[in-house]
Amino acid sequence: MERRRKSRQIRIGDVVVGGDAPVVVQSMTNTDTRDVAATVSQIRELEEHDCELVRVAVPDMAAARAIEGIKRAVAAAAYERGVPIRVGVNAGSLPASDNPELSLAQRMVDAAMSQVRLLEGMDFDLIKVSLKAFDVPTTIEAYRDIAARVDYPLHVGITEAGLPRTGVIRSAVGIGILLHEGIGDTIRVSLTAHPREEVIAGYEILKSLDLRQHGPILVSCPSCGRAEVDIIGLAEAVGERLAEVKRPLKVAVMGCIVNGPGEAKDADIGIACGTGRGVLFRKGEQIATVDEADFLEALMAEVEKLVG
Repeated sequence: MERRRKSRQIRIGDVVVGGDAPVVVQSMTNTDTRDVAATVSQIRELEEHDCELVRVAVPDMAAARAIEGIKRAVAAAAYERGVPIRVGVNAGSLPASDNPELSLAQRMVDAAMSQVRLLEGMDFDLIKVSLKAFDVPTTIEAYRDIAARVDYPLHVGITEAGLPRTGVIRSAVGIGILLHEGIGDTIRVSLTAHPREEVIAGYEILKSLDLRQHGPILVSCPSCGRAEVDIIGLAEAVGERLAEVKRPLKVAVMGCIVNGPGEAKDADIGIACGTGRGVLFRKGEQIATVDEADFLEALMAEVEKLVG
């Protein structure tokens, strides 16, 4: 992974963005902002999933007036000054360009830079920049360009990525490439789904690049012809139980004698399953042999011992 781009640091409430701060996971409510109770409820749910920044839509004055009530209800800090401004550019709503030869990414950067220059002309530099498109190559080109021009923190995402099955893949490719190049201070996985799914996916992207540790990592084999047990069912059951665990740890669920023991040994807790029997490992040491009927409970008992 390339060294992370050095951006200036800003604060959004008590969240530090940019500089050497960790990459921040962000989402956005999909409630009607004018419905204060529903919006507050969703913000609190996102908070329970460790979402660090939450955006809300402001489509009209009624929604704008509701913001005050929403902020009071979630105990957000009220600032009289020093509130950062996000310059957000979406490929689907760009102003007309005088230069038809510019690529879409170049037009996005030009639009963002015009707003940045406007703010800088008023001696304002608490700025975060977002340049998003559905097309992954366009998004990458735009972020690479603006990263070389300004040192403001960058919010990275692939916009309108779609339903979770395909949207997570599209987002992981685009966001992952940029983060691997050191570009990005906050991220959002934009999905046509409940925003909690965005938060979960965001942390998984960061974990896959070793940028953040957040909850367990489940290593499981793809269940080839060598598997002698229902490894898919076991892995799914383990995954459901691990959803309640907050501590970072690696758990391996393996189904054959070829790769199983090695992966299980490499995990904090692992099991290598064979016909009717499986071997449990903890921190690289074999600790027990268990019957197939006890695979799940034996594995989870060791996880619970480790996380306390």
